[in-house]
Amino acid sequence: MQRIASFVLAASALALAGPAAAQFAKPEDAIKYRQSVMFVMSQHAGRIGAMVQGRVPFDAKVATENAEVVAAMAQLPWTAYMPGTDKGGNTKALPEIWTDAAKFKEHGDKLQADSAKLLAATKTGNLDNVKTAFGAVGGNCKSCHDAFRAR
Repeated sequence: MQRIASFVLAASALALAGPAAAQFAKPEDAIKYRQSVMFVMSQHAGRIGAMVQGRVPFDAKVATENAEVVAAMAQLPWTAYMPGTDKGGNTKALPEIWTDAAKFKEHGDKLQADSAKLLAATKTGNLDNVKTAFGAVGGNCKSCHDAFRAR
């Protein structure tokens, strides 16, 4: 049931992602949207991280279910970094997102690719594969936050 719900959530989110920019009436709406996406992604990545760190037993099925959500969510926040969303609302986004948009896009593209690799790794059922792929995702998140997010 959780797997079906994850698929429905991911499919719905992907369907809405394309026209997302047109849906934001105010910059604050876009900020809230991208923060919500990042929150959901971090919650599901955290569940995989707990397995990778040995805090909970490794369960390939549960890891895959969470990696599916991470991979879907990694596709979504980028349209919400549109001009005008650097101010307003409660954002920690640094101006470099807009002044160095190419570098920011590289991070987004890498996160999407790394998340897909994480999903593939979970499907192998091999914890070592998951650890390697999870490390890449986590490193990407840290690198992007270091460059583009205020502390």
